[in-house]
Amino acid sequence: MQAKDLLQLADQFGSPLYVYDAEKIQSQYNRLTKAFSKVENLRVNYAMKALSNVAILQLLKNMGSGLDTVSIQEVLLGLHAGYEPERIFFTPNGVSLEEIEEVAAMGVQINIDNLSILEQFGTKHPHIPVCIRINPHVMAGGNANISVGHIDSKFGISVHQIPHILRIVENTKMSIVGIHMHTGSDILDIEVFLYAAEILFDTAKHFKDLQFLDFGSGFKVPYKKDDIETDIEELGKKLSKRFNAFCAEYGRDLTLIFEPGKFLVSEAGHFLVKVNVVKQTTSTVFAGVDSGFNHLIRPMLYGSSHHIENISNPKGKERFYSVVGYICETDTFANNRRIQEITEGDILSFRNAGAYCFSMSSNYNSRYKPAEVLWMNGQGILIRQAETFEDLLKNQIPLPQEIAATV
Repeated sequence: MQAKDLLQLADQFGSPLYVYDAEKIQSQYNRLTKAFSKVENLRVNYAMKALSNVAILQLLKNMGSGLDTVSIQEVLLGLHAGYEPERIFFTPNGVSLEEIEEVAAMGVQINIDNLSILEQFGTKHPHIPVCIRINPHVMAGGNANISVGHIDSKFGISVHQIPHILRIVENTKMSIVGIHMHTGSDILDIEVFLYAAEILFDTAKHFKDLQFLDFGSGFKVPYKKDDIETDIEELGKKLSKRFNAFCAEYGRDLTLIFEPGKFLVSEAGHFLVKVNVVKQTTSTVFAGVDSGFNHLIRPMLYGSSHHIENISNPKGKERFYSVVGYICETDTFANNRRIQEITEGDILSFRNAGAYCFSMSSNYNSRYKPAEVLWMNGQGILIRQAETFEDLLKNQIPLPQEIAATV
């Protein structure tokens, strides 16, 4: 997308505004499938928690993607977007047996990540095939909050508890059709990923009727110029060879599954904001914008970096700015960042705003959530309207008049 396209969309739909480039999503999907083209049976399940807009789900469905979901609400959204139940995986954490049973009744593939639920589900529903999520005890990921395969993680069943898993499977006679792992996000060292994959292969040998192995995802994307990213082509070459060899040892061609979220949509996203005020202090120049961590919380929550461009003045001389939001507490997008000279009314574009950005937004300070637009075939398509005051009131119930009058 060009800066002029983004400016036109900001003018047309207002700001703040999320924009997603359909072509970039498609190219990332094709890049992943090409990297693993030597695997006979490859399946990509989009991790929809990254960006769950129904239009995005439909776009990926048309490309052949399945879905990875973590809540019954995501399952319902996937079904609403037109996915067949068998194309949806349900990988929750810490949910009730009742929620898992309700999803299983829809025909969705269940992935269980703790011994208690595994035993309860297997006892009640031994004929419903399930996948087991293991914890390989491998530390991977760019932040403690997104590293989920280490020994202190709440996710998965420890590889050291495989004897317990086998005992439950034997006692309940339940059907195990897949083994799953996910080490964490922002993986840089593919050798760490391959090491964890070996643990998955070793675990799989204990189960004789598997149909697939799910390797999760967590591939890192570049957040700034010359940033490091996961070498997906090198990983594809090495893991494909090892996976095919394992299938030969196992005696059956299994399906290799990935569940990318950020990898598919992060770089496609642009978050557009307008500069309300440029404020010079004794030590800092603040650019205050018409948004805050209610719309984009990742910099405050994870310390994530989003490249910021002044698309209203792309050739301007760079100066140092701290870009801050309008939320009534510390609300910083970037500290002392080199950005083309900013004046009030300019439009700034935050890059890599496709994953875990809108999906983590809120109505904090009673602010409205912004609109979302899909840029496709040279035009902007509105895929979510900006909220209004009526949306804030929609589910609120005021006090009955007779009680309110006594307060």
